[in-house]
Amino acid sequence: MVVVGVTGHRGLTGGQARYVAAQARRLLTPLADAGFAGMTCLAEGADTIVADVVLALGGRLISVIPADGYRDFQPAAHRRDFDRLLRCSAEVRRQDRPTPDLASLMAASRVLVDASDRIIAVWDGLPARGYGGTADVVDYARLRRRPVEIIWPAGAVRRSARPDAED
Repeated sequence: MVVVGVTGHRGLTGGQARYVAAQARRLLTPLADAGFAGMTCLAEGADTIVADVVLALGGRLISVIPADGYRDFQPAAHRRDFDRLLRCSAEVRRQDRPTPDLASLMAASRVLVDASDRIIAVWDGLPARGYGGTADVVDYARLRRRPVEIIWPAGAVRRSARPDAED
């Protein structure tokens, strides 16, 4: 079974979210008949959008939880989706970290990349705004020689998600 890891930005606009969902569906549909899994940290934005596509296509959802308290680290408006996707997960890989911080998020992303056959990155191509951001995960995936498919609408500009967390 092919495992597709997901990394990407948060704080997407409605148009960006629709584009990401359509492109994720395009990339994942060919895997549906043979069976596949999508692996994500369930963050707001790209992780959640692609997780929903994985489930809609009948894939297995594997969630990586970076640290204790990770749910509360999520924006309040996202917690309902976080809980729903956690319940829908076929497997949950909880990392042994006491608190969610940038280091724990990057460590979880390394776990995700190492366990994946390929990566979907919802990424604007710019450097990370903080340690463990999408650019850092893409760099790590390439270092580990994982194929990386980039999804980003041409000409789109990313808005700020949360300044104290990875992007």
